Amino acid sequence: MMAALLFGSFIVLIFLGIPVAFSLGLASLLYLVIGDIPLTIIPQRMFGGLNSFTLLCIPGFILAGNLMNAGGITDRIIHFANSILGHIRGGLGLANVGASMGFSGISGTALADTASIGSVMIPSMKKQGYGAGFSAAVTASSSVVGPIIPPSLPMIMVGTLAALSIGDLFAAGIIPGLLLGLGLMIPTYLISVKRGYPKGKRSTLKEIWTSFGGAFWALFMTIIILYGILGGYFTPTEASIIAVLYAVVVGLLVYKELKVKDLPSIILKSMVSAASIMLLVGFANLFGWIMTREQIPQLIADSILGFSTNSVVVILLVILLLLFVGTFMETIAALVILFPVLLPVATQIGMDPIQFGVVMVLTLVIGLMTPPVGVCLFVASQIGRVSMGKVVRELVPFFGIALLVLLLVAFVPQITLFLPNLFE
Repeated sequence: MMAALLFGSFIVLIFLGIPVAFSLGLASLLYLVIGDIPLTIIPQRMFGGLNSFTLLCIPGFILAGNLMNAGGITDRIIHFANSILGHIRGGLGLANVGASMGFSGISGTALADTASIGSVMIPSMKKQGYGAGFSAAVTASSSVVGPIIPPSLPMIMVGTLAALSIGDLFAAGIIPGLLLGLGLMIPTYLISVKRGYPKGKRSTLKEIWTSFGGAFWALFMTIIILYGILGGYFTPTEASIIAVLYAVVVGLLVYKELKVKDLPSIILKSMVSAASIMLLVGFANLFGWIMTREQIPQLIADSILGFSTNSVVVILLVILLLLFVGTFMETIAALVILFPVLLPVATQIGMDPIQFGVVMVLTLVIGLMTPPVGVCLFVASQIGRVSMGKVVRELVPFFGIALLVLLLVAFVPQITLFLPNLFE
């Protein structure tokens, strides 16, 4: 009865349009009040969920991404991608996907990718004759590569929740992220050919080299982060601070587009973003504690394993559950609540925790481009000034590719485990 109250109130609040963090908090508060549980449990559980040294890297990576973006990184990555792919039919759409793959190593979030790349690429694609719905669909779908290719905020959460190596999780996300990005180029190209979308002129080797030089310093930041963490030279938290210092130096002295007077507003923006994530993590941890108290994790695990102990069936059931959750719940909130619940199920059927972490993140971020609460879908449609319905129709082939990559990652362990094992 109390469990039904908890989930029922949460779902009602979500569909009333209340932000996920506050929906989690209000549903938890209602449960505690009706259950006559001391409200002192709220700060205790929220603090317990936030009391992690590793979580300190989240504001650092957010700030580094904002600094690099303000320093002119977006235009340079787009220009580099366009110099390589622009001469192909539908080249601007392919460059959109390529730029998202490059930018994912800077931002670590899908929404930042959609807003930054989309604000440049969607108007440019529309101007060159691409359909508005198609332009928005390419942007929304390719932006979900962001949380897969490191650095990745959801991967940091997974590592924190299960005491897994964040370096291994970062390495495990590289091949799936590349597969997803390259896979999304297939429908982009085929649809462009079918509809006769334009292609640009072929860039010379000198032009490609010049554009690479412009994007090099931004792309090099990802290499520094990965090499430092995987090589054991610094922790993820230390890596985030190094990334911030690197972004300041590159923005001020190399690209020279970042101004000292811009720093306070960038820091404030980053603080707001980090605070919203931390609030979400705190309330989600409280919600998760209530679920544990009601023995819901055990109930879910028993239900799944009671239905079947076949590993293929169990994985498919978990994926279906996560795809459903991802359509209406924010990725990090879903991870905090469900990862501790589903990890024992995955390990019981022999799935490696690192592989399962990548599968769960990939499944949930697919929800960012699916209705009704797909934030990347919403932002892309707003930038493109096109109805959500038109974008959803254009998204169907991209969604199919994303599901195909997801199934490959779920059933072929070496896709995720090859690089972590290589760096051991």
